[in-house]
Amino acid sequence: MLPDLVKPAQTAPLNGPSQVERDRLAALERTEANHASAMAGLACLQRVEAPATVLAEPLSFPLTVAAWNLERCYNVEKSADMLGREGAELVLLSEVDNGMARTKQRHTSRDIATRLDMAHAFGVEFLELELGADVELAFCEDDFNLHGFHGNALLARAALQSPAMIRLEAHGHWFTPETPAKRIGTRCAIAAAVMTTAGPLYAVSVHLENRGDATYRETQMRGLIDAIDALAGDTPVIIGGDLNTGLADNGDFEKETLFAHAYGRSFERHGGPLDQTTTRPSRVSRNPRGTWKLDWFLTRGVEVASSRIVSSVASDGEVLSDHDMVVLEVEGLR
Repeated sequence: MLPDLVKPAQTAPLNGPSQVERDRLAALERTEANHASAMAGLACLQRVEAPATVLAEPLSFPLTVAAWNLERCYNVEKSADMLGREGAELVLLSEVDNGMARTKQRHTSRDIATRLDMAHAFGVEFLELELGADVELAFCEDDFNLHGFHGNALLARAALQSPAMIRLEAHGHWFTPETPAKRIGTRCAIAAAVMTTAGPLYAVSVHLENRGDATYRETQMRGLIDAIDALAGDTPVIIGGDLNTGLADNGDFEKETLFAHAYGRSFERHGGPLDQTTTRPSRVSRNPRGTWKLDWFLTRGVEVASSRIVSSVASDGEVLSDHDMVVLEVEGLR
């Protein structure tokens, strides 16, 4: 039996509520009950978008996998080209916009997939009820969001089999009187199987909560692995993304108990050199408190050759994200 927070796929594009409905949601009193009711009534939060694809060839080894928090994805073309230069054949993205004024209303992950000739699956983490933070308003050419979607995505140079969204919580962590952002939704992961020349591989793009503590993130990871086990059984797994590790402990990611839980369930950790952080100042994160090591892979049943961190600064000096890309080189499956 699958967990209640696993959401199925649809091939059609996701549709957002009308502006009138979004205005109504923005005016709601910020209570748990109101958030639960809003979530249940929003079809865009109950499905993952995964268009049908004609890609049929299995992925071969060595296999390059990239995980990247794209901080909205302000530059689709340069981001896609950087992924292409790294040779990424499986891409795990977080914080990608779809129909947001700040990123020119683009479906950013779909457009990256198109540029790289990849299949894609996209799920809405949050329905954004405003244009963005104050610092982002300068990037808005419109005074409305086409959809208001912000979420995670999974891209592959192969067909995505049985794609699904795994919601990591049910309650409205970002729908409280203390939270400045206006949004409906919860953290999530996007998962699918891909065929390789050695058999199936289960890929998961995840984004854990930054406003919680280590115990909170361990609970999210525990629920995620439970769902993966229900969906994928003993298929080899790669989880990758922004785990927001160490934010509550002055950057000490080793205090994150989610790693011990993952180790106990036969996962291994990869994230490039342990002394190299993965965040930097950017067009949005202009004055961060420091730099942090937030981005990781967790693998099970996979032979990993190496992992590395790739700067998110383009060749012309443009900072594409406040997160650097993490890249995994996979030799095969066990």
